Amino acid sequence: MNAFDQELTARLDQLRQDGLWRELRRLDSPQGTRICIGGQEYLNFSSNDYLGLANHPALREAAARAVQDFGAGAGASRLICGSLAPFHELEESLAAFKGTPAALTFSTGYATALGTITALLGADDIVIVDKLVHACCVDAARLCGAKLRVFRHNDLDDLESILVWAVTKATTPQRPRVLIITESVFSMDGDFAPLRALVELKDRYGAWLMLDEAHATGLLGEHRRGLAELESVADRVEIQMGTLGKAFGASGGYIAGSRALVDLLINRARSFIFSTAPVPAAAAAARAGIELVQGKEGAERADKLQSIVRQLRQTLGTGADANTASLSAIVPKLVGDENDALAHATALREQGVFLPAIRYPTVARGSARLRFTATANHTEQDITQLGVALRNLPPTIPAA
Repeated sequence: MNAFDQELTARLDQLRQDGLWRELRRLDSPQGTRICIGGQEYLNFSSNDYLGLANHPALREAAARAVQDFGAGAGASRLICGSLAPFHELEESLAAFKGTPAALTFSTGYATALGTITALLGADDIVIVDKLVHACCVDAARLCGAKLRVFRHNDLDDLESILVWAVTKATTPQRPRVLIITESVFSMDGDFAPLRALVELKDRYGAWLMLDEAHATGLLGEHRRGLAELESVADRVEIQMGTLGKAFGASGGYIAGSRALVDLLINRARSFIFSTAPVPAAAAAARAGIELVQGKEGAERADKLQSIVRQLRQTLGTGADANTASLSAIVPKLVGDENDALAHATALREQGVFLPAIRYPTVARGSARLRFTATANHTEQDITQLGVALRNLPPTIPAA
């Protein structure tokens, strides 16, 4: 073994010792409530396929038609060799769905954040992020060169103190641009941002808001547009971000907002400009997912998901307020120690239930957890099976 591999092996050994080792598990079935790994079937509570559309016939058929009509690949960046029709059709559908003048899609949610934030901000600006915002937004905030400030999770008093500093302590001749970044539904805890109050606060101080609706789009609001719709503040959010790989059942990321915002991103977002466009099949499948979400079937699936989430919360002992109209599909159970979380996940897998142990760096050290996610395709019997598996955990494993 050469010196390079010796160094990497030592690092990997340390990851194992710290309970942070990860590995890819080959999946030999479509995404769904039942998945096949290594020839064994598992009940799946790990997926973000909230409405159960990832294997829906309408999405599969749309993807197949796009391959037939437009081929397997896009050829290059959309600015180089032309922008295929499925991308334009998808973006028109997205804008109509979100109720915005325009939308732009990216290859991934990560690329969406990276391209957008670095296009909007520079060294003379200020970016303020919630402590628990997704890693893609944190990485983009660091990369853009703006002054980065972090406010305590959902703590509007802390956010206001930073906004006061931003407008009174700035030393640049021109007032800096100030961008606040938060999620509507947080990916690891499943809690909601205090969005209406946050919007009032950012307006008071003249800041912009970038809202990541990844875990809310397709689920919340009268038309299932997300938390901004549910709280009736969508027209006051400058930048709406989301993904196409969760409730919509496909893949990719998007920004919805003004025509000027989208035109700027087309010209300045490096992750858009310098990336080969996604495959046409992904765009067509995402558009089919959006159409389903907006229709009767989407409403029925969203209602079914809420029912399943309430049962899941009851089984996990986390409670579900009967007066709460909308609940997140993400239900975490805090374990704490990384190795203990791995032991829980392993013991559940031995009983035919699959979900990962969420550990650092996804969450802070010492706050490892089991992250249960429900989908509209889960049944009452699935929840019962999970409850049995949880009750049969070996007594040697610390309680979650």
